[in-house]
Amino acid sequence: MTDFTALTFEEIISRISEPKNTLILFHRNPDADAVGSAYAMKKVLADLGSHAWCVCGEEIPARLRFLCDAEQESVLPENIPTGFEIERVIAVDTASPFQLGRLNELYGDRVDLMIDHHGMGEPYADHYIRPDAAATGEIMFDLVKQLATDGYVNIDEALCVDLYAAISADTGGFRFSNVTSETHLRAAELLASGIDSGEINHLLFDCNSMEQLRAQGAGISNLQLFGEGKVAVITFPYALKAALGLEDHHLSTLVDVARSLEGVKVAISVRQPGTDGSFHVSMRASCNYDVSEVCARFGGGGHERAAGCTFSAENMEDAVEKLVGAIDFDALN
Repeated sequence: MTDFTALTFEEIISRISEPKNTLILFHRNPDADAVGSAYAMKKVLADLGSHAWCVCGEEIPARLRFLCDAEQESVLPENIPTGFEIERVIAVDTASPFQLGRLNELYGDRVDLMIDHHGMGEPYADHYIRPDAAATGEIMFDLVKQLATDGYVNIDEALCVDLYAAISADTGGFRFSNVTSETHLRAAELLASGIDSGEINHLLFDCNSMEQLRAQGAGISNLQLFGEGKVAVITFPYALKAALGLEDHHLSTLVDVARSLEGVKVAISVRQPGTDGSFHVSMRASCNYDVSEVCARFGGGGHERAAGCTFSAENMEDAVEKLVGAIDFDALN
């Protein structure tokens, strides 16, 4: 097994300051922290003299396109510009090679540096991981601030929008328990730049497509309760997804629907992306319960109160039985 180095903040700055053609990778099923952090990194690298390109195994959802560089219409690896010679690969907000999806086969063994905030994961390159950060966007904020203080990076409106959206998204609009006083201080500095936080948060949390609303309605019909209502599970089999004409990213808010039910301590969404027996899981806790430990048993990870995994099961019922069986109901309070 390859040994990777845990880098210091100063070493990260030194590594990214060298001008190189750089691919910036982020996880499949991209969220605003991944997208915002990746495009913030792209802007930083440009100011440092590097050519950079953001890449994901799946296109960015339409609702997050406001975070993207207008010069880059696609993040698929097939659309990397012709003649782009890759000299460095950086991964952001991606805790394990598995989360890279198909990018792992293409670039997994070429990642030079990973920057992340997930406490439960699998380092696959030299890394800077800060579990105390509520979002990778917080780490990127610190990098940007230091480089701007040193006179290397120009902080413009687009950069502030990317950073604020990344932080707001991974804190649930500053409602989750991962928020610290430092989180608010970083957000305050970004707000002082003049960005429209109301519009950003509207786009992140209140702007659902018709497909998302159909998914939420169907998901409620498939909601199951366990442990006297302490655990809520929403299942979404492939047949239902296909019948409604939905894509995987339309199902991203199902776990929040389950979490919103009164009395629920642990919320779970189980989605079946295809017919191969693979199931995608998101878990959220509304109490002092570590769902990352549960997800780690199935090859995933994340944070104490927000985690995910992907694993194989015979069918949806089997998947739910395994997940619910892994929860310590006596520990829920």
